[in-house]
Amino acid sequence: MSKMNYVDDFAAWEESFVFSHPVKVRFSETDMFGHLNNTVPFTYFEEARIEFFKSIGFMQEWVKPGNETIPVVADLQCDFLKQVFFDESLSIHVKAESIGRSSADLHYMAKRKDGAVCFAGRGTIVQISRKTGKGVPWTEGMRNLLTAGKTIHA
Repeated sequence: MSKMNYVDDFAAWEESFVFSHPVKVRFSETDMFGHLNNTVPFTYFEEARIEFFKSIGFMQEWVKPGNETIPVVADLQCDFLKQVFFDESLSIHVKAESIGRSSADLHYMAKRKDGAVCFAGRGTIVQISRKTGKGVPWTEGMRNLLTAGKTIHA
């Protein structure tokens, strides 16, 4: 897995995920060659990221009317490791790999039922003010929730 420059020890990295969200590959998500279109993993990352944030209570706060903060994606990348085909069931894993003042580097991993990692990625999310567009620091409680080691499954 040397092409993933954000992973030093793949086995340790793979074992450190505690949240996962299931997805099933729809026919409309495949291309003319019959495999998952290269744009779709980003949609899966988004879906799993939202479920991850719901599981720790962030989304519920961010969507409240009048709440000042919202999350934005600052960058996102995907590494394709194995082909994925129509009707396959995948688990999309998400974790906060590192946490900055108002940002977090999230890592993603897609696994088949047999445990094979099909694609992986990373991306920076930033909590910003709706009013100013500037970063808003995580609270200590939010930092704790992002780094919690409890097992969570959507």
